[in-house]
Amino acid sequence: MITPSISVAVVDDHTLFRSGLASLLGEFDEIDISFEAFNGADLQTKLKKSPAVQLILMDINMPVMDGFAATKWVKTNYPHMHVLALSMLEDEKAIIGMIKAGAGGYMLKESTPLELLHAIKVIVEKGFYVNELVSGKLLVALKDGDSNPTFSARELTFLQHCCSELTYKEIAELMNVSPRTIDNYRESLFAKLNIKSRTGLVVYGIKNKMIVI
Repeated sequence: MITPSISVAVVDDHTLFRSGLASLLGEFDEIDISFEAFNGADLQTKLKKSPAVQLILMDINMPVMDGFAATKWVKTNYPHMHVLALSMLEDEKAIIGMIKAGAGGYMLKESTPLELLHAIKVIVEKGFYVNELVSGKLLVALKDGDSNPTFSARELTFLQHCCSELTYKEIAELMNVSPRTIDNYRESLFAKLNIKSRTGLVVYGIKNKMIVI
């Protein structure tokens, strides 16, 4: 039985990278490159002609309409379409921003074609791709949902603030507690959820509707 190929669009303002990536991925039997776009606005136009695209590889920094705005637009107008963010940088704010916009995963552009293929297949199958940039064991927690940890009101408030651009020190000032107390909230959540990063906390909060965006 032949497995249907995954329809993919590549959105990036750098022509050589975009075309090179499309060409590399096109070598895989599992991938069908539907089209390329140079920014979010171009993506909007081309999606009208190819609404059956399953996954979009989305650059973040683009002129006219960047990856954040484009991803939010895609998830509003095509909610079942998957978005995998691509970036040159391991940037915590960018990761959180793209996930908040609706991206299902985040990969570095230096990733190999096989790594990217794996991420694409996982997102299409599970709806979300988690790697070391997002959280080590978060995918298990999101998939299984067997454990139901309890949280204090203050931990939930701290979790909400984690979704902002505030530093931990600024969160402590806003909550009128010491930085050490904030450390305790963070470490408590890390332990309860088996998560090791602020990004992971935000992803968990968003996926479990614990954070109001």
